[in-house]
This record gives sequence, C-alpha cells and structure tokens, in this order.
Amino acid sequence: MSILLAAALLLAPTDASQNSFASRVTQAKLTEATAAGSTYQTQLWAKIGNPTTNALKACIDSNAPANKAPFTLVSEVQADGKPAHVDVFPATPVANCFAGQFASWTLPTPPEKPVPYPIEIDVSIVP
Repeated sequence: MSILLAAALLLAPTDASQNSFASRVTQAKLTEATAAGSTYQTQLWAKIGNPTTNALKACIDSNAPANKAPFTLVSEVQADGKPAHVDVFPATPVANCFAGQFASWTLPTPPEKPVPYPIEIDVSIVP
C-alpha cells in the first residue's frame, strides 16, 4: 500500500513540477511523438529552418567569443502562432539571444490540442 501511495504522489502534478523546465520539455517531446505532433514538426521546420540558422549565426557573432554549448529551448505556441513562455537551458548568452529572436516569430498555427501547445528545440552548434 505504501508503494501505491508513493507512486501516486510521484505522478500527482504540482504547480512547481508542472511549470519546471524539465517537465515542459517532457510534455513537448510527448506531444511531438503523436501523429499530429509529427505533422506540426514538419510544418514548423519548413517555416523556421532558415530563420533558425540565421538567428544562431547572428547570436554567435554578437556574442563573440561565443559559448557554443548545446541548449534546449521550450515554448508554448498560441493559437495565432505566437510563441509564449519561451525559456532556454542552459541560459548562455547565445541561448538567450536566440530565445529573444524566437519569441518574436510567428509559427505555424498549432493543432487544437493540447492547449497550450508545447514545443521544444534541442540546439547543437556544429562548426
């Protein structure tokens, strides 16, 4: 019985865990793994592929010598395609610069569910 209680407590969301960066990334990855998520990812990258490359180049140039460590961006996409609650980890100058640019973009309209629609982007800068 204590094992079931412990499992229930581990699975019960709290405000802190729901909003934690890791929880948001996990939720986005689960969403991406669905059929609708896969379709959305294709639409998303068709629209942001070149802007992402350009933004990263600009962020590296403006933060020279730049920390090119990998980072993850997590965001919610609103019904109008506007990113909201954009966060990065680790929050290096390049990652923060990219997050600032990303936050101003208009993304493809997300699927109707879940709301808000979570996305995550793992960024590795290869020379």
